[in-house]
Amino acid sequence: MHTRGDAVVRRREDGALELRVNGVFVMDDVETTSERLLARAALAGCADPRHVVVGGLGMGFTLREILTDRRVKQVTVAELESAIPAFMREGTLPGADLLDDRRVALRVDDVQAVVAALPERSVDVILLDVDNGPDFLVHDTNASVYEAPFVATCAARLRDHGELCIWSMDDSSPVREALTASFAHVYAERVPVRLQGREEAYWLLRGRVPRR
Repeated sequence: MHTRGDAVVRRREDGALELRVNGVFVMDDVETTSERLLARAALAGCADPRHVVVGGLGMGFTLREILTDRRVKQVTVAELESAIPAFMREGTLPGADLLDDRRVALRVDDVQAVVAALPERSVDVILLDVDNGPDFLVHDTNASVYEAPFVATCAARLRDHGELCIWSMDDSSPVREALTASFAHVYAERVPVRLQGREEAYWLLRGRVPRR
């Protein structure tokens, strides 16, 4: 087991690598379908995804998927926990190569501050995977990530063709309502996954084309 501050990486008995932050299970490397689909779905819906913002580095599966798209020229990654990129650099977590990619700019900060500091209409896609969804927070202060004011801030930073995509453990009516207030098109996509022999599902909550 490796510990840095609130972040813990451990190898489970089943061989899986697991990440916990603030005592909360964040993810493992067994089932990564939804993390990769988060990237693919948003990029597929954007005609010109030159600049992508990612909230939450995690184990890097979403970022790795983004970087396979040659249309992407710049990725700003906001990660609150400095321990996570440090784990990657030392080899405890895979992903040092992602941080070395010339297109990637890592910001160790709250994603809300990172997005707010961006110029308006400067981003094509914003992907948020900072918790297990609005009802399963890693930090209580993340609750505002899913509320209307920050969703509106994201919409203002997106270009006219832009998309905001949020990963969630469950569907969320309040998040869809916040998206509807700021985007012309809103989608809730169920992603079936298999977890420890059980059939489960995660959700991608998406807003496309910011309202002006």
